[in-house]
Parts: sequence; structure tokens; C-alpha cells
Amino acid sequence: MFFQGNGVRSAFVHRAGLGAVVTGLAFIPESAWAADGADTGTTAWMITASALVLFMTLPGLALFYGGLVRARGVLSVLMHCFAIACLASVLWILVGYTLAFGSVGAGLIGGFDRLFLAGIDVATLKSGLPEIVFMLYQMTFAVITPALIVGAFVERIRFSTMLAFSAAWLLLVYAPAVHWIWGGGFMSDGGWAAQMLGVAVKDFAGGIVVHTTAGISALMAAILVGRRRGFPAHVELPHSPGMTMTGAGMLWVGWFGFNGGSALAADGSAGMAIVVTHLSAATAALTWMAIEWRRYGKPTSVGIVTGAVAGLATVTPAAGYIGPLGGLVCGLAGGAVCFYMVALIKHRFKVDDSLDVFAVHGVGGMLGSLLISVLALEQLGGRGLGEGVSVLTQFDAQLFGVVFTLIWSGVASWALLWGLGTVMGLRVEPETETEGLDLAIHGERAYEFN
Repeated sequence: MFFQGNGVRSAFVHRAGLGAVVTGLAFIPESAWAADGADTGTTAWMITASALVLFMTLPGLALFYGGLVRARGVLSVLMHCFAIACLASVLWILVGYTLAFGSVGAGLIGGFDRLFLAGIDVATLKSGLPEIVFMLYQMTFAVITPALIVGAFVERIRFSTMLAFSAAWLLLVYAPAVHWIWGGGFMSDGGWAAQMLGVAVKDFAGGIVVHTTAGISALMAAILVGRRRGFPAHVELPHSPGMTMTGAGMLWVGWFGFNGGSALAADGSAGMAIVVTHLSAATAALTWMAIEWRRYGKPTSVGIVTGAVAGLATVTPAAGYIGPLGGLVCGLAGGAVCFYMVALIKHRFKVDDSLDVFAVHGVGGMLGSLLISVLALEQLGGRGLGEGVSVLTQFDAQLFGVVFTLIWSGVASWALLWGLGTVMGLRVEPETETEGLDLAIHGERAYEFN
């Protein structure tokens, strides 16, 4: 660590030698090496949680989605997730973080005081953490959220359009939503929602910020990009359910960082969040499997892992406010409601949200956000709603947060896609779609058959 210091420290190393430096460490103030006041155990946990959340996208989500498409389109899905991870990371550090968390106040968007991470060094604190670690953790959320939307338009969107949409969406949809809910904007404690409703909107780990925004945006994208050729009767089956199950397992493990890390502490709250997350995923997977088994006669691997993801999405907003009973209820509700929403969206409304982003992530996130108002009650093992807050009052706040975010995300996404479609075009040519995006767009195949 000391080899990366300033010029004075480097010169000291050169002249005095390593032994003298080690001896002299006892005389260097702790604040010179780490953020003063930051707990090292919590800092270590948050760095680990950041790695777990990034692991959800690379390779978890990429493999989960990749197995669900045709063999000639799997590489394009992996490429989408990888490219978004790179693009979102750079944008978040340059401008996204400051739009989300800069100049905390009652505005619609953050200020520019953290542009290019200005003012952040190893000693800067935020929420009891080194701010650079807090920024890192939030960056991994900014990576996975636009990547979720990929599932709505796999195998048929232009790669350049996907990149442009993801970049614009991150800054114009996701960053404002983060500011409203988590960044001290008008939906946080003391902000606009609290002033109007007398209670803050609760979203522990992203049921509104991540899953609602991505879910409704995916629905808009599926409608505007259009259906796959032959949908719904003649769409090819997933080429590798095994790959999908592998990716789902990675998502499940990574979700411990997603929800457990949102406690911003290495304590019992993080432990409880992880326990209810695991319970909800397991319960939802069994629920989905049971419904599918009874309805279609066979329990499928794709079904059970989709159920698990539905449970994970449903418990995400509630994980820090509920107990084990709440996790069980989130799993039962998420598995059942999301199962029937998949059928409703695809077969009743004929919308080709190819990998069910809205029905699983969007509906799950909204459902869990509303369930908080009941499941957080102390009588049900939750942490309570706060002094003087009733179930109805909290439900009104949750409904407001969900509806407002849903409308903003839907309208903004529609406008972005319409504009990009006009300028760049949304969909690849029919022959490219038939051939598969792997070879036509990227000049490569995921598999070579001799």
C-alpha cells in the first residue's frame, strides 16, 4: 500500500529502506492510511458485497440470459451484458454517481459536486464508509440494472442502438430514481414524499430503483422493438437450460451481496437480509415448480430457476425490513404472481418480452415494495414501520413511489427508444435476425461444430 503513496512517502521508502518503513508505520496516524471513523470490518464486507453484485452480471446474468436464446444468438447476449458492464462503469464514475448522490437535497437530480469523483479520496466518508467504497458498491447496481433490460429484446436489436439506449437510460432514468429513493432526493427521509405523505418510501435494495425501472423499461422496449419472428407459436426453445441454471445459481449467490450489502454494515441486519433473501428464493422456486408441474405435467429446470429469480426480485425491496415469515410470504407471492404474469404478458397481450423481464423483475419488485407495509410489522417478525406510521399510511407511500417511478421510467424509456429508432433504427434486418446476431453482428460464433 505504501508504495503507492505521494512523492514524500516514496522518497522515504527509497532512502530508509523497507525495514525502516515497517518500523516507522507505528508513528503514522491511522487516518493517513484509511478513512478516519470507518469500520474496517464493514469496509471489507462492502468490498466483498461489491464483488458479489458485479458477479451477478458477469457472468451470472449473462449466462442466465444466454442459455435462454438460440445457439446462434448466445454470444450476442453475453456481449450485451459485458459491454453494458464496461459502459455503465465508466459513465457512473464520470457523471452517474454525482447525478445520483451529488448535492443531496430535494431536487430531481443530484448536483455536479462529485463530477469525475471530485472531492473523493481514501479519507472521505459517506454513510459511515469510505466514499470510494460506497461509490464502488453503487456502481455495481448501475451495471446490472440496464443489463436486466437486455432480456426484453434479445436476438433482434441493433448493437449500436442497445449501447446508446443503455447509456442514456442510465443517466436519464436510473440516476434520477436513485437520487429520489437513496440519494437524499425527494422520496427519501425529509424529502418531497415525506413532506407530502408524512412517511418515506421504503426500498431497501432496489425493488423500485432497480426492478421497477428496469421492468417497465423492458416492457416498453419489447413493444417498440417488436416481436421475434414466429412469436409466440414458433419461437425456438432455449438452447441450453443447463447454462441458464448455472447463471441462476450465480445470481442467487450474488444476491447475498445485493441485499445483504444494502445494510451498509457487517451486522445482524445484513445477516437477516441474507436469510430472508435465501428463504424467499427457495420458496418462490418451489412455488413456481409446483404450479408448472400441476399445469403442464412436468417440472422444468427453466421454471424452477425463473421462480427463484422471481422470489429474489420480490424480496429485494423488503429484505432489510422483514423477518423470516416475511421472506416466506414474499417467496410464495412472488412465485405465484410472477408465474401468472408471464402467461398474461406473453399469451394474453402478445408482448414478446422475450426473457420475462417485466413479469419477473418488474412485477416482483413492485409486489415486494407494496408488501413491505404489512410484512414489516413487528407482530410478523419485521422491524416495524416507524413511530406513528400505520399500515395504510406506509402502503400509500409505497404505492406512490411505485407508480411515480413506473410512469417516469416508462415514459422516458419510450421517448428514448422512439428517438433512437428514428435516428439509428431499433431492429436488425430480417435476414440478420434469421442468421443470428453472433455471426452477422460480431463475426463470431459461440459454438463451432465440425
